[in-house]
Amino acid sequence: MFKIFGLWDTQEVEVRDSSMKGYLNLKPILVPHTSGRHIKPFGKSDVNIVERLINKIMVTGHDGKKHKRPSGRNTGKKNASVKMVREALIIIEKKTKKNPVQVLVDAVINAGPREETTRLKYGGIAYHQSVDVSPQRRLDESLRYIALGAAKQAFKSKKSLHQAIAEEIIAAAGYDMKCFSISKKEEIERVAKAAR
Repeated sequence: MFKIFGLWDTQEVEVRDSSMKGYLNLKPILVPHTSGRHIKPFGKSDVNIVERLINKIMVTGHDGKKHKRPSGRNTGKKNASVKMVREALIIIEKKTKKNPVQVLVDAVINAGPREETTRLKYGGIAYHQSVDVSPQRRLDESLRYIALGAAKQAFKSKKSLHQAIAEEIIAAAGYDMKCFSISKKEEIERVAKAAR
């Protein structure tokens, strides 16, 4: 039986949110590097959750503003991102004394917004309307916020990125309001609640 990085078993990991069970892939893999073999509509659901986090760490993007986010320096560096996430999982295991994949799953479930707004136009008037978020989008957004929060913590600081990733995941798993991913989720849900 394969374990993630040869260290952590995914058989004992429990997904506590029933809506996300079909989208959180926990198939055991030795090295999370599928080389894009999942390319098909909704194929990202077939990618292990650890590899999806690695892919988010690697991506250049933005946080809704015009400037690039700080993690753009890792774009395309998959091997470096794999090493960073592996080190982060080791730190998580040391700090929490739990399976780090379970902590990651709990963090992803906690950091995913359940409700957000969309912009509707009626005649010449545009307004925001609250909508429910699909489980696939919840998973995508939570991974994005975790990666973005870790990148912001490590940017121009003495803290390394793998330490920042570990701290962000632990904080999100514990639903700490001070961490970026949970505060972003709460902000989105507060705006959606006002737009009901």
